[in-house]
Amino acid sequence: MTSTYDDASWHCGGDFPEGLPEKNGATHTGMFLNWCVHHDLISDELKEESEEEIDKLKRREITGAEFIMESCDGKFSEYDLNDLGNRFAKDYYADDTDFGNIFSSFADDYVNLFDAKAEENDYEYETFYHIEDTYENYDLMKQVIDHRFEEWKEYSGG
Repeated sequence: MTSTYDDASWHCGGDFPEGLPEKNGATHTGMFLNWCVHHDLISDELKEESEEEIDKLKRREITGAEFIMESCDGKFSEYDLNDLGNRFAKDYYADDTDFGNIFSSFADDYVNLFDAKAEENDYEYETFYHIEDTYENYDLMKQVIDHRFEEWKEYSGG
């Protein structure tokens, strides 16, 4: 049984803001998976099944959220990553892990980064889902994930 890290449908019920596109439920996940694509942490299966879309992602013709919605049916799971990618995701992307408790989790980093960006620009995001799915934002988040990956490699001996 493959473990699912995230699923856009989990975010689109209940408190999901009216009027936002469903892909906004995958913005955060898309940023993480986009980073994994660029660091060759994805599975051979995903590379084979989504070769054309991965090329579009690498050329910045689509965002990570669009990739997840179109190529992964809104889901991000162990199936999408290789062994190293899964070890990192299980420690950093998953909630309430030893690594996350010592350093930070992806969700905490994501919220803290974009809250700080909003505060610097004298506004605040209405919700987590209002963070824009842009490459400007991805480039900010990428720096944070790069840093956490280095910490994780040292922490895990990986």
